Amino acid sequence: MTMREVIHIGLADDNLEFANIVKEYLERYEDLKVVGIANDGLQTLQMLRETPMDLLLLDMIMPKLDGMGVLEQLRKDGKKTKIIIFSAFGHDETTRKAVELGADYFIVKPFDLEVLARRIREVVVLPCHPEVQRQKDHMLELEREVSQILHKLRIPPHFKGYTYLREAILCCIKEPTMVNEVTKRLYPYIAEKMGTTRNRVERSMRFAIETACERGELDYLYQLMGYTVDEKKGKPTNASFIAKIADQVRLEMKVKN
Repeated sequence: MTMREVIHIGLADDNLEFANIVKEYLERYEDLKVVGIANDGLQTLQMLRETPMDLLLLDMIMPKLDGMGVLEQLRKDGKKTKIIIFSAFGHDETTRKAVELGADYFIVKPFDLEVLARRIREVVVLPCHPEVQRQKDHMLELEREVSQILHKLRIPPHFKGYTYLREAILCCIKEPTMVNEVTKRLYPYIAEKMGTTRNRVERSMRFAIETACERGELDYLYQLMGYTVDEKKGKPTNASFIAKIADQVRLEMKVKN
């Protein structure tokens, strides 16, 4: 990516009206520019070959070649473009496969365009001082690792609890002491950042964890959680779930407390 302050974006969606709405909204921001729009998978591949871009917004359902087919071809071609995929469906297997094929983020329609703009900036790391760049790259790697664990536990990414847990785990990786003050510090922090209430954060996390216990790979869940479970329900508490995954990622990524 060249030394500039504008993120160049390609948009692939068969709904032309929707694509134009997204383009019009994103270009309200000085740092975001849509450089091309494709309406099917084959056009998308051609656009990627002909138009330099930092990130591709890719719909999963398109004619001629679907989003998964585009991802597979990009992997064959060795393309390194950042990709955010979006779909009207939050199928776990689809999400998992898309991440394995190189997608950087998954967002379910309908979505808030302001949130999309924020995610674009988070995924695309513009050139900066080498040390700042290194820290941003490391943070993005942490986010991918946490997302992969939550996918493996079969927590649907369109669940609010998925987003809250992901944010909470990342917080506790960066600041481990927060896991000891889940009620007083962590829930309020997540609630303020996500524009919701502390109680909703707690309930949504609880529902997501129960979903993991019912639908996830139990061997993997036990491997992660060990004996840290709620004695009454036989399921991990919110705090233990967050702490265990944060510890696991910290260990794997060699993050020091």
